[in-house]
Amino acid sequence: MRLRAVAMQQLHAVARDRSLVLWCRGLRAFGDGYVSILLPTNLAERGFGAFEVGAISTATLLGSALLTLALGMVAHRIPRRRALLWASLLMAGTGFGFALVHGLWPLLVIAFVGTLNPSGGDVSVFLPLEHTVLAQSAAGPERTAVFARYAFVGSVVGATGTLAAGTVDWLGPAVGRGAVVDAMFALYGALGLAALLFYRRLSPMVDARSDEPPSALGPSRNRVYALAALFSVDSFGGGLVLNSLLALWLYERFGIEVATTGAIFFVTGLCSAASYFAAVPLARRFGLVNTMVFTHLPSNVLLVLVPFATSAWVAFGLLAARSLLSQMDVPTRSSYVMAVVKPDERPAAASVTSVPRSLASAAAPLLSGWLLALGPFGWPLVAAGTLKGAYDLMLLAAFACVKPPEES
Repeated sequence: MRLRAVAMQQLHAVARDRSLVLWCRGLRAFGDGYVSILLPTNLAERGFGAFEVGAISTATLLGSALLTLALGMVAHRIPRRRALLWASLLMAGTGFGFALVHGLWPLLVIAFVGTLNPSGGDVSVFLPLEHTVLAQSAAGPERTAVFARYAFVGSVVGATGTLAAGTVDWLGPAVGRGAVVDAMFALYGALGLAALLFYRRLSPMVDARSDEPPSALGPSRNRVYALAALFSVDSFGGGLVLNSLLALWLYERFGIEVATTGAIFFVTGLCSAASYFAAVPLARRFGLVNTMVFTHLPSNVLLVLVPFATSAWVAFGLLAARSLLSQMDVPTRSSYVMAVVKPDERPAAASVTSVPRSLASAAAPLLSGWLLALGPFGWPLVAAGTLKGAYDLMLLAAFACVKPPEES
């Protein structure tokens, strides 16, 4: 009876930890959602152009990549709860820094060392830590479902965050747009402090180890490196169409204001969220790799077509249709990486596969900003769709035969 009681307590702790991670994901997603739109607005208000927006975006992604790389090298030695607490403090400092500092070079420094996310997704140091906590709480098909819920929360709350960016248009005439933007960045910092309070409640189970000695990367090293290389191709393409730069393109091509852009990203975010749970039965029926590839390919075709849109409504329709398909690979990819490595390799594998993605996407915004400065056609979207389609085909060729345990 005592052993049964202990087991029940452990199950309760695991479920509670999972819930806390989802709450924190929601808090961060809300901040990332509106920050991805307000970043170009904030810089434009201060006289900066598309190239400077691209430079800031590159600095944020590059800094996140290097921090995640450092974590991956020592992740098997650092308690996950402690690392999440420090990351929350860094998020708080980033938000308050952007609210108080207005010069380009200081902002570049804050962007580089901070957690600001111009993509509207999640490329931060939080990702590998949270993925590890979630992966150890579930196995097999349930693992994919857990990651689908994680992605769903991020997408829905992030979409709500993009809608909140309209606060600048609603309150700006009364109190000044600059003051509202600064207040929103300060709110981002406050969300970091709120996440810290949630992470403090995580149980000791999140740092539990298996009977095997901790490992940075062992038998799965070559497999993880190959996945990381492929993911970097996809992320470079994604970096060309970050929300911040896409918002700038919509404004320059169709004259769409901040509130309308926020509404567009809100709808596309909801479309993405609806697709996450569809990925679970598809993965169970066709496999994780097949689900990743054959939902992602058509979404990239739609992305290539967006610059040819003759009106804002046509562009919006193409972006919405793309969103129904483009994110099904998010929970399946996370689940796949966690499934094809040993449990003790999961923190390192999550970090190593995240870092090349962040580095690749970090290089892309600078190029995208330069392309946007040349004209309003939307060459970054064409390039992004082409690169991401090539990634899909390479992933299928390299990993179609590498099955997770539940598919073997």
